[in-house]
Amino acid sequence: MFLEKGALYIVATPIGNLADMSQRAIDVLSHATLIAAEDTRRTGQLLKHFNINTACLAVHEHNERDICERLIGRLMNDESIALVSDAGTPLLSDPGFHLVRAAQEAGIRVIPIPGPSALVTALSAAGLPTDHFCFEGFLSSKAGVRHKQLESRKTVSETLIYYEAPHRILSTLETMLDVFGANRPMVLAREMTKTFETFLRGTIGEVLQRVRDDSNQQKGEMVILLHGAPTPDAAEVDPQTERFLRVLLEELPVKQAARLAARISGKKKNILYKRALEIQGRSGVAGLAGDKEQEPGH
Repeated sequence: MFLEKGALYIVATPIGNLADMSQRAIDVLSHATLIAAEDTRRTGQLLKHFNINTACLAVHEHNERDICERLIGRLMNDESIALVSDAGTPLLSDPGFHLVRAAQEAGIRVIPIPGPSALVTALSAAGLPTDHFCFEGFLSSKAGVRHKQLESRKTVSETLIYYEAPHRILSTLETMLDVFGANRPMVLAREMTKTFETFLRGTIGEVLQRVRDDSNQQKGEMVILLHGAPTPDAAEVDPQTERFLRVLLEELPVKQAARLAARISGKKKNILYKRALEIQGRSGVAGLAGDKEQEPGH
C-alpha cells in the first residue's frame, strides 16, 4: 500500500472484537513511519495480533501538547504518522485534538481511516431517537460537578450520550435519577462487540435497579444513552393518550396510529403524529400529507 508522505492518518481500531479491524487500517499501520499511540502497551497487543512491526510512540493527554512540535517536524520531513487511541476512533474522548489542529495549521494533510466508534455502535442498537443526538463524553468524577453537568442538559430534546467508567456507573445513574427522574427512557450499553455485550433498556429507575441487583452489570466499558426531554408538543399528550398511542404503534403505521388516537382522544392529529415519530426515534420533519411509510416489516 502506498501512503502519502508527510500525512497524519487518524486510524480507528476495534472497541472489542478484533474482527472489526479494517484491512485499510491494517495497511496504514503496517506502512506508516510511526504510530502515535495513547497506550503503547495496549496498542502493542493489537499490532502483535496483526503482525505489524511499526514503531510506536506514546501520545496521551499528559504529553500531547509537549510532543506535538516534534511530531509536526517529522511530518514536515515527509514521514507518515498514524494516530490511534486505545480503542475506537481517536479524538472522541481520547487524545489527538492538539496534534490534529497543529497539523492542519502547518498545512499537513490529515487523513481519516474510519472504523469502530463506541458512541455510534451504541446509538445504532439502542432504539432511541437517532435523528438528533448530543455526545457529552465522560462526566466529571466529582459528584457536585457531575450533578451540575446533568442539570444543564435537563431540557435538551436530543438523545444524550455519555461514556462512563465501571466504578462510577452506580453513582452516575443515581445522579441521573435525581436530575431527570425515574421515568426518563434510557439504554446502558456495556462491553459492546465483546463476549458479554449487554444492552439494558428501560427507564432510569428500572436500569438503575438492574445494575444494583447484578454486579456483573457494573463491569466493563459502558455507554449511557438517555432519551431527550419531551418537546412542547409531546408535553401536550397526556399519559393515557400516550399509552394508547404506543399500543396502536405496535400494530399500525405511524400515520394510521396517530389518526386513530386523535379520533378517540380528541387531541390534534399533528401533535400525535409528531409524538409517534419521537417514540419510534424518527424525525418529525415530514408532514402527514407527505408520509410515505411502508407497512412494518418492509
